[in-house]
Amino acid sequence: MSFLIIYTTHRNQEEAENIILPLLNNDIIACANYFPIISQYKWKGNIEKIEEVTAILKTRTDNYDKVREYIEKSHTYETPCIIKLAQVDANDSYEQWIQEETK
Repeated sequence: MSFLIIYTTHRNQEEAENIILPLLNNDIIACANYFPIISQYKWKGNIEKIEEVTAILKTRTDNYDKVREYIEKSHTYETPCIIKLAQVDANDSYEQWIQEETK
């Protein structure tokens, strides 16, 4: 058994929760971890530096498209960061929990 980790960034905690809570409530993801970060990146020819919130989402491998599509339509960023990390393995009980909490 294995699952996916999806890495996303958001303007702030409120935005992250507004996007992620429906994914939890609809059993599309099992868990989200939030971290405040500082991001520095190039955008339209300028170097930007901002505070953001990273969310790490855990779900079954076949839910990636649902998560990506929902974030793309709900996010306030013109180009949201949605990164699917390679299929991951964890301890059996944790993987079983993810499978039980998602559809």
